[in-house]
Amino acid sequence: MRNFVTNFYKILDICKDFSKTIVELQERVKPGPKPQMSNLEVIALGITAEVFQIDSENMLFTMLGNAEITISNLISRRQYNDRRKRLCLVTEILRKKVAEYIDGSENVIIVDSKPVQVCKFARARRCKFSKSGYSEFKPSFGYCASQRSVYYGYKLHSVCGLSGVIHSYDFTKAEVHDINYLKDINSDYCDCTLLCDRAYISMSQQLNLFETANIRLEVPYRKNQKDYKPVFKAAAKFRKRIETVFSQLDDNFMMIRNYAKKFAGLFSRVVCKITAMTFLQYMNFIKGRPIGRIKYAYL
Repeated sequence: MRNFVTNFYKILDICKDFSKTIVELQERVKPGPKPQMSNLEVIALGITAEVFQIDSENMLFTMLGNAEITISNLISRRQYNDRRKRLCLVTEILRKKVAEYIDGSENVIIVDSKPVQVCKFARARRCKFSKSGYSEFKPSFGYCASQRSVYYGYKLHSVCGLSGVIHSYDFTKAEVHDINYLKDINSDYCDCTLLCDRAYISMSQQLNLFETANIRLEVPYRKNQKDYKPVFKAAAKFRKRIETVFSQLDDNFMMIRNYAKKFAGLFSRVVCKITAMTFLQYMNFIKGRPIGRIKYAYL
């Protein structure tokens, strides 16, 4: 547990360095008693828990309560859970600052999606996940072509650079097609090359991205298409970078596991996992190591 607390203060220092220009993280004087933990400390605690693959709040606070060296101003589990949900959008702003520092000037980006399963397929009909919420937040059935399986949940769309740092991402229902994510990408990116797989084949969308934002969409042809050309080996190798990122999210940050009961809880967990991965990449970056070796970043 000593290593956990040590890395908590390391991550807290990174949060303090990048939060100086974020207005939402500036401490404000409010009436009433002063909170025990600041917003930055709550964010840093959530990131540290994901780094150590602790995705259960009950397990986290049990370990902190039984440890010899612990965090002195620790809040209750209920307060931590509520405040982490409220700070998930601010956490994403902080993560973007770190990602831009690592590779903010890349002109080649990669887009892909991965399934975020809410429960097993057999339990989908009786699953109560967000049943009482708005319809746009409810999960749905979708098909994952890479795994050749039908799942129940959501779809995570991500944009990363050649170095493996995620620049932006978004959630949709599992039934939404991947091509719909490209309709809004020209508002955030311009003058770059976009590498995708065959799920993003669309001549109209390719022309629209080029005319509106000077984005060159590179998608491999299907063999039954006219003017078929073989896949450029370098582009195919670059596209595997985002698949490696997805594998690291599943392996090191347990994204394939879900303990949330509502969409807000699931979204805050995913934001925290991606932020933890970006912070580990930053630790490797400042130490001159390959940023993809995230298992060695916090040793």
